[in-house]
Amino acid sequence: MLHSSIVGGSTAKRVIACPASIDLVAKMPPKPSSKYADEGTLLHDAISQILDCKATDVVGMTYEGITLTQELYDDKIAVALAALDEIDPDKRMEFVVESRVGFGDTLPGVFGSADLLGRIGDRAIVLDWKFGDGVMVDAVENAQGMFYAAAAMRTPETQWVFEGATEVEIIIVQPPMVRRWVTTPKRIVEFEFDLVAAVNGPRTKMQTGEHCRWCAAKPTCPMVTGAVDRALRATLLRIDAPQISDYLAQAELLESWIDSVRVLAYDMLENNVKVPGFKLVAKRGTRQWVNDEAPVKLLGDKAFESKLISVAQAEKLVGKKNFPADLAVSVSSGSTLVPEDDPRPAVLNLGSILKLI
Repeated sequence: MLHSSIVGGSTAKRVIACPASIDLVAKMPPKPSSKYADEGTLLHDAISQILDCKATDVVGMTYEGITLTQELYDDKIAVALAALDEIDPDKRMEFVVESRVGFGDTLPGVFGSADLLGRIGDRAIVLDWKFGDGVMVDAVENAQGMFYAAAAMRTPETQWVFEGATEVEIIIVQPPMVRRWVTTPKRIVEFEFDLVAAVNGPRTKMQTGEHCRWCAAKPTCPMVTGAVDRALRATLLRIDAPQISDYLAQAELLESWIDSVRVLAYDMLENNVKVPGFKLVAKRGTRQWVNDEAPVKLLGDKAFESKLISVAQAEKLVGKKNFPADLAVSVSSGSTLVPEDDPRPAVLNLGSILKLI
């Protein structure tokens, strides 16, 4: 299962979301294989030999010390072959297995190995075997499947799968489940555009998410380790705080002056005194009923809706002295910037404190 070190089917989602990860991963030492990965390679080799008519009895095959037992065959290979029979019950599909596909001059050095590429009528099929028992892989918007489809469209030996096709189906066979998603060639082209932009672009965008799970650079990633937040704080600490304080004091005076100028200009224009470069225009209109009977005529009882009375309205109805203090709480909508001599207490920024711990 060959793939590019720049980006492959299994890393396409991460690269598009976080182009900076390409260079971060390149600096990491090679990741050693595991018995689970070796078992997956063994099963891929076995099923490709069966479908390519190179072998009929694969039980006993070995790879890196792992043997394909009858039990493993029954649990994985037999179930996968049965799923393929369900997908193509009439044996109409023309297909190739373990095809090396790449992007040519569009993305030099970027390639991968597609498990199965096939064609039934007007539908191109990209099938991926998933023999692991861990994370469930969905077919909808599957980046690995779209990577193989886009690369196969660019590969002369596999272009026949997509020529004249009106649909592209991504199929994930993960015994005992089969997950399918039908899309269009246009969607595959859009995916390729995003991939090319990520690989050939500046590679500065760094973003965390689900794609970080299998990223080899996770131990050193500035986003994961918190280095980005610490760098931002260090930058803020280097700024001349007293100078910013002086600016704020001047800004308050300037804002008051600006408001006064706007009021004066508005009054002048209202009284037909021209202010060069400015005019009065109507604010954005909002639709209103022509009269109170209009919505009732249109909707009947549905024209009325009830909503919970506000705390202020309730207090006005019962009187401030009769309003129980434990029925309402004061919830701030956020924080605002004020001079230090303001009598209100400063807010306690818990988020910033926790980041420093």
